[in-house]
Amino acid sequence: MITREQVLHALSFVEDPDLKKDLVTLNMIKDIEITPNKISFNVELTTPACPMKDHIEHACRNAIAHFVDKNIGVVINMTAQVRSQSNTQLDNIKNIVLVASGKGGVGKSTVAANLALALQLKGAKTGLLDADIYGPSLPMMFGVEGARPKAIKTEDGKTQIQPIEKFGIKLLSIGFFTDPNQPIPWRGPMVSAAIKQLFNDADWGELDYLIVDLPPGTGDVHITVAQNYPVAGAVIVTTPQNVALADTQKGIAMFMMNTINIPILGIIENMAYFTPAELPNNKYYIFGKDGGKRLAEQVEAPFLGELPLIKSISDAGDNGYPIVTDEDEKISKEFLSIAEKVAQQLSLLNNNIIKA
Repeated sequence: MITREQVLHALSFVEDPDLKKDLVTLNMIKDIEITPNKISFNVELTTPACPMKDHIEHACRNAIAHFVDKNIGVVINMTAQVRSQSNTQLDNIKNIVLVASGKGGVGKSTVAANLALALQLKGAKTGLLDADIYGPSLPMMFGVEGARPKAIKTEDGKTQIQPIEKFGIKLLSIGFFTDPNQPIPWRGPMVSAAIKQLFNDADWGELDYLIVDLPPGTGDVHITVAQNYPVAGAVIVTTPQNVALADTQKGIAMFMMNTINIPILGIIENMAYFTPAELPNNKYYIFGKDGGKRLAEQVEAPFLGELPLIKSISDAGDNGYPIVTDEDEKISKEFLSIAEKVAQQLSLLNNNIIKA
């Protein structure tokens, strides 16, 4: 009869490629069951968006075949338990991730929407907070412009805002509470108060990731969020041209200030190139080439990927169906890959493999 110890010994030779330790030491092997014809167990990953999921499963099967029995059936259930850095505030939200840009018009909100949805499609419990107070666009991107969040009473008598749910994620925006045709001429203290209300007074429930779409630049919203909430890291969106890169670098410098100190999870280069439909193998670098890559190297941050300038991305957002919801679109795979890399960086941070 095969023993539990034999199984654990075999799996101790399987290393998590990111965490650089074996699965047994990391306590990732759960619920081992052994019968004369079958071994079954769970592998508990640190994120459902793990880019190495298939690699780890294959390595486990090889280890059982090599060290235990090559003829026995093996059933592996790949699960995930998202981890977070310890904090005392908003402990129902494991990771707050900011999506920021140095300047407007670089597609930051489009990236935030599709990143949140990609994480959800990978199996993570995800929320999306539209913190772009002066120009909220996420209600339009999700086709919920007329939605009005409900107020609910908690057991202790407090009133909470119930986020709108769409495509499996929880969504909250100042745009739900204002007239979309009217500007919002708010001073700094009012902006800060509104942001805190969206964070503190919302019934977010249990979330693995809360994606926060920040306004462009470096202003009141950035400082309020950075100084009041346990932010796990920031994703930076830029376009390749020098004017965008210069503003982006200032935004990164703000996150790296000692008084703020938010890790840069990576840089995304949006509108990197244009490919005409009639010439699918051609790439035209309209705004310059590799600007985002060079910036990532300069600030020693991961380069998460480049996204093309194609009409279907903006059309999808305008129609209320972010592009990642269409699995037949090639660009959807790019967003899913970026989501995996973001989750990977968070896992490394939360397991102290890389330092904040």
